[in-house]
Amino acid sequence: MAAETADTVPARRRLPSMSVLGPIVALVVLVLVGAFLNPNFVSAANITNVLARSAFIGIIAVGMTFVITAGGLDLSVGSMAAFIAGLMILVMNWALPTLGIGIPIILLGMAVALVAGLLAGLLNGFLITTLGIEAFIVTLGSMGIYRSLVTWLADGGTLSLDFGLRTFYRPVYFGGILGISWPIIVFALVVILGEILMSRSRFGRHCAATGSNEHVAHYSNVDVNRTRLLTYAMLGVLVGVATIMYVPRLGSASASTGVLWELEAIAAVIIGGTVLKGGFGRVWGTVIGVLILSLIDNLLNLTDLVSPYLNGAIQGIIIILAVILQREAKAKG
Repeated sequence: MAAETADTVPARRRLPSMSVLGPIVALVVLVLVGAFLNPNFVSAANITNVLARSAFIGIIAVGMTFVITAGGLDLSVGSMAAFIAGLMILVMNWALPTLGIGIPIILLGMAVALVAGLLAGLLNGFLITTLGIEAFIVTLGSMGIYRSLVTWLADGGTLSLDFGLRTFYRPVYFGGILGISWPIIVFALVVILGEILMSRSRFGRHCAATGSNEHVAHYSNVDVNRTRLLTYAMLGVLVGVATIMYVPRLGSASASTGVLWELEAIAAVIIGGTVLKGGFGRVWGTVIGVLILSLIDNLLNLTDLVSPYLNGAIQGIIIILAVILQREAKAKG
């Protein structure tokens, strides 16, 4: 007992690893550099705008954290969001003559988004867990399917919400409480619930065990397939939540809606310290990753250092560097 205590005390006094400190330091440096290059970068209006615009990716990235922690991957979330947005707009426009403009039709649209997201997530999870198809193949295929479906629904153009309905729905994105917009509030609630679920619940432990070694997890009475299925279902629902927040912003959906959202969500998760191969995840780290990516994008728009059209290339480089750092940290450990 004494030997065990002696072994654990130094570990408790050990400084946090770079996998923990790295994202935090990067965020602080980014804020300082941004403030130096453009004073408006740290203004309350700009920060609020960045948080509101990043809430969509942030909500999805929380769900992606659970999927990756459990050893999975989902490349379809951007296309799924586009399809759900298009379906939501079509249903609301169709129901408008019957329900009229009001809260019932908004609730109908929200229900459609949540149910469609849940079914899409369950379908991905079923194909991966029950049929044993690789997550990369399943979600790559569904990415193409959802993108094609929304293009077909829009007949190659854009699906637009009725103007009066769009005006009534706008406060869901532009409104809020005490100057804090609803997307930021919803994002914060999702993060809090996600962190509790990841770090303090049996489900979070099962996700980590499944991603670490599914055979060992199985012999430890963890239902591996059920755990993975639930992570994809959760991600699908959160894509629906993000879509509910996104539709009132523009009031439309097209084939270009949600492009690169999957890249941004995965990048945020990896930057935040979640292990790409699974076994360990941090929701709070994902939030830092979302903020880093959003602030980089914002800084590119406020300055002329690099063209904002290179934002996707920068995100790709960040993903590669984050994975390299994870491998080096694992090798040293």
